[in-house]
Amino acid sequence: MTTREAGELQLLAVLTLPGVERSVRHARLFVRDTLVPNHLEPGDELLDDMVLVVDELAGNCVRHTASGRGGRFHIALWASEGVLRAEVSDDGAGGARPVLRDARLAESGRGLQIVDALAARWGHRTDGASTTVWAEFPGRVRR
Repeated sequence: MTTREAGELQLLAVLTLPGVERSVRHARLFVRDTLVPNHLEPGDELLDDMVLVVDELAGNCVRHTASGRGGRFHIALWASEGVLRAEVSDDGAGGARPVLRDARLAESGRGLQIVDALAARWGHRTDGASTTVWAEFPGRVRR
């Protein structure tokens, strides 16, 4: 469990999905279904930002890690006073870790640029071969 100045993060929900492309849609729906109506309003810009970030992170799991080669990935949503956190964990990428690249002119590789632009903070942690990428959002979190 993570502790922050604003208070201890409380686990809202966790979902495990197969590492296939159609699971990315389910990841987006999971974020919406978990956060509305108890934490955010349906049309809230913060909700849209979180859904897009989870979409990018889930897509990265499917395309760039062992999760997309017969594995799974996990999404966890956390909340504390004024902070929402999304975490996406993969099955491993052969030791590769997320790296923010300058991909403005590239046809692909802009996912972490989107995460960096929308999240207040983000980062990653490892657990053996697995990597968890997390993104935090300040917000008008309703309790």
